Amino acid sequence: MTLTRVMTPLCVLAAAAALALPVATATAQAAPLRIEITEGVIEPLPFAVPGFIAETGAAAEAAANITRLIAQDLSGTGLFREIPASAHIGRVTSFDAPIQYPDWRAINAQALVTGSVGVAGGGRLVVKFRLFDVFSGQQMGEGLQFVGTTANWRRMAHKVADAVYARITGETGYFDSRIVFVSESGPKNDRRKRLAVADYDGANQSYLTDSSTIVIAPRFSPQGDRIVFTSFGTGSARIHVMDTATGRERVLADAPGTTTFSPRFAPNGRTVVFSQEQGGNTDIYAMDIGGGTATRLTSAPSIETSPSYSPDGGQIAFESDRSGTPQIYVMPASGGEPRRISNGRGRYGTPVWSPRGDLIAFTKQLDGRFHIGVMRTDGSEERLLTASFLDEGPTWAPNGRVIMFTRETAGEGGEAGLFTVDITGRNAPRQVPVQGAASDPAWSPLLP
Repeated sequence: MTLTRVMTPLCVLAAAAALALPVATATAQAAPLRIEITEGVIEPLPFAVPGFIAETGAAAEAAANITRLIAQDLSGTGLFREIPASAHIGRVTSFDAPIQYPDWRAINAQALVTGSVGVAGGGRLVVKFRLFDVFSGQQMGEGLQFVGTTANWRRMAHKVADAVYARITGETGYFDSRIVFVSESGPKNDRRKRLAVADYDGANQSYLTDSSTIVIAPRFSPQGDRIVFTSFGTGSARIHVMDTATGRERVLADAPGTTTFSPRFAPNGRTVVFSQEQGGNTDIYAMDIGGGTATRLTSAPSIETSPSYSPDGGQIAFESDRSGTPQIYVMPASGGEPRRISNGRGRYGTPVWSPRGDLIAFTKQLDGRFHIGVMRTDGSEERLLTASFLDEGPTWAPNGRVIMFTRETAGEGGEAGLFTVDITGRNAPRQVPVQGAASDPAWSPLLP
């Protein structure tokens, strides 16, 4: 799929529109629109997305779909609140028409997104949009144009939402990304598992493997071009590597008398760190994706598993029961003496370093409940974001602001599903609507 991102000289039009409006001193001096994402953010920012203009009749359906998806992306973050079309006073009938700011101020919209959808040669969609700060009466940045196939209208909508999110928060978005996970079917005592991929919001789901072999713990490479996972196709756990473009897979580490599992890529995309069990002892190893000899990084009579690199590749967080119960440790990426960073009550596991490098997410079991939490990389400022019968296996959005995880319901008929929560923990977890039961999610980087 080819998606072209083209700068367009829309700022000149916006400036002309602004000059046509009455000048009010309070408006001219209004502070720039910006959301600062902190634990103190309470009220979502109200925004309006009038229906994108269909430049031709053939673009009408796509324009309506793109408008709705942009609104859903932004509202789903918990940082934005859409003002419904039924409340709009102003109407946008032309992409080039001046913005009537008083109409949008009257309904307390702080941000306004306008756009159009046309059809170019070969049936390709052309999506244009602008973002306006309503109270300052100014356009925020230049307008943008995205060009792609009609089949990829969702990606263009996600890219618009990413651009809006970035301009208002000052951080990159995460909407134009995918997830890989384990799709589950069958009763609890006979679960069938296969790898599946979908858009970050659960749409466009497809399958990478069949259910003839149990697979667990898939992980994307930093470039999104490969996936590592654990397969039981030979009867014991083995790490496989799959090329996402061709679907070809191969065994990465297959030392006789061992089982290998819990793989994850290094930031360089060439090294995979994983757990290897041999003779009843489990340690952490690293290996080049091209093959060769694995390098042993830990050596202890305990179980060391769930390794995760820091974004700079200099450290590895992992789970170990060397202190008697599962806890989180950090060591140099080349091995060496680890230091324990988890210090609260309970059992800790599945640590995952944030893409921003500031936090480590984890699973915690405490007093009969499971939690997804975050802590600083030195173990300080621990915060629990969720609580349920079984929450586990966090994975970070590409911008490090949202965590996806597995939540399983209790009882004989209980099943696993995918949920997201923002790192402030102020919003209730939201379920990702994938097809059927699902577990072990892993977030891709932003798509190119």
